[in-house]
Amino acid sequence: MPKKPINLTYGVEDNPPTLITVLLGVQHVCIIFIGIIMPVMIIRLMGNNITPEEAQSLVSISLIAAGVSAFIQSYKMGPVGSGYLCPSVSGPAYFDASKSAALAGGLPLLFGMTLLAGVIEILFSRVMNKIRFLFPAEVTGLIVAMVGIVVLPLSVKNFFGIGAGDTEILPMEVVIGIITLMTMIGLNIWSRGNLKLYCTLIGMILGYVLGIFFNVIPQSDIQNFNSASFFSFPQISHIKWSFDFTLIIPFAVATICSTFKTVGDLVTCQKINDADWKRVDMKTVSGGILADGLGGVIPGLIGGYGQSTSSSNVGLSLATGATSRRIAIPISIILIVLAFFPKLSEIFIIMPRPVIGAALIFSISFMITTGFQMMMSRMLDTRKIFVIGASLIFGLSVDMVPNLYSGVHSWIKPVFSSSLSLTTICAIGLNLLFRIGIAKKQTLVLRAGKNSADDILTFMEKQGGMWGARKEVIFNAAAAMNEIMESINSFELTDKEVKMEVSFDEFNLDVIVTYKGIPFEFPDKKPTKEDLIKDESAALKLSAFMIKRFPDSLKAEHKEDSVKLILHFNH
Repeated sequence: MPKKPINLTYGVEDNPPTLITVLLGVQHVCIIFIGIIMPVMIIRLMGNNITPEEAQSLVSISLIAAGVSAFIQSYKMGPVGSGYLCPSVSGPAYFDASKSAALAGGLPLLFGMTLLAGVIEILFSRVMNKIRFLFPAEVTGLIVAMVGIVVLPLSVKNFFGIGAGDTEILPMEVVIGIITLMTMIGLNIWSRGNLKLYCTLIGMILGYVLGIFFNVIPQSDIQNFNSASFFSFPQISHIKWSFDFTLIIPFAVATICSTFKTVGDLVTCQKINDADWKRVDMKTVSGGILADGLGGVIPGLIGGYGQSTSSSNVGLSLATGATSRRIAIPISIILIVLAFFPKLSEIFIIMPRPVIGAALIFSISFMITTGFQMMMSRMLDTRKIFVIGASLIFGLSVDMVPNLYSGVHSWIKPVFSSSLSLTTICAIGLNLLFRIGIAKKQTLVLRAGKNSADDILTFMEKQGGMWGARKEVIFNAAAAMNEIMESINSFELTDKEVKMEVSFDEFNLDVIVTYKGIPFEFPDKKPTKEDLIKDESAALKLSAFMIKRFPDSLKAEHKEDSVKLILHFNH
């Protein structure tokens, strides 16, 4: 079982009290409702081609799909689900493809292609274990950081009260955003117990009250709230499905981009729930992507917008210190119930923009930092620096230079429509390219009688950077190799060359030391002071005992005058 980090009040396996669980669920629902803007934008683009009943059903069924997805993702059932609290929202990665489908063939084509996208992701989940080499720490860390960075434009615009058709920054909106954000941060840093758990919810409620008091909610939103019915059943009688071959590639590209984002979200969940996290657990990721694929199949079947994991909610879990999967239960129930009460749903939908922006900034701050921590947990050489740097630069160019990629073909436009998508594709492509020429084994030849400490450290740092190995493992191996050479020199075990062959994969680092001369004798117990006085070989035994501290396992072989030491380090 993973070791629970000290910064978590309720880890993934913990069961918070019922009231606390419900309030934490409400907090997550507030963030999830921000994603409802995606199906709402589709509705607005369709104009007169969609009836009010169909529009309301699209939103309601999208909420039901989000509720179901949150549950199956968190509660692992066979191969389905990751077992982590990782709720779903109406995925922005699908927007361009969904827009094209809705405008070309209406809701039937939108539903059919969403269903197909879910099937593609399910199939993709079955091969994740075989392509783990695509996701070394520097790539997954970059994806995690970008998952937060891509939300920045939406976060900052909302924080300053800017929205579609509203470019005026009002002082009162800025004040509300600052008060909301500072309340969240202050409670998170200086409060204890439940206040820290609910810091986001308390901040959002305060901001909402201020927004109402100072009348910053747009009049159109107030009208939408007043006109919404209190209770209604989502209509499914209109549901039909159609498919368009020309849209397969845009939806496939959108699915792949969404899948990589999901990888980043799930890897973050792994890291924040395990104090001793070392590498990606692809089995968990595969189950999570399978559940995420169902987040496309379910709305495609019953008439909703495609769902994908929510980075903001993962960041919220880390920020509040509550990652218990039990929180998924109230999240699911609340979302499904709200699907039948449109007027209650509107309360979340018309939330003041500065409050939305403050909540997003609060959540993604943790996401971005976690990504950079993951990248820096491994040693980086020039190749890996270029993987990170070049991918980040080209990815950010999507937002920094608007319309730069407006001329790309519509089939691959989803790749160039998102900083996350382009960064991910670049990072994976460059990682594959720069793997060329990196050998899994390297040999260092040293001369006995010479101080080799600098040579060993330089060699291991270079190889560690090329392999992207963990720093502590590389330094432990270097320390063991240096201790061996010092013992060989001090006790004159050989006057010939010493070969050190080092091999690496994601799970193992092995060092094989060979030379011709006197063998080591590795004792089970540390020699005592009396042993050192009475036994001439005790000093060598003490040195050998010290060497055993570094590797996870050590095996010594010798035949005639040939000596072989095999040191294994878990990675």
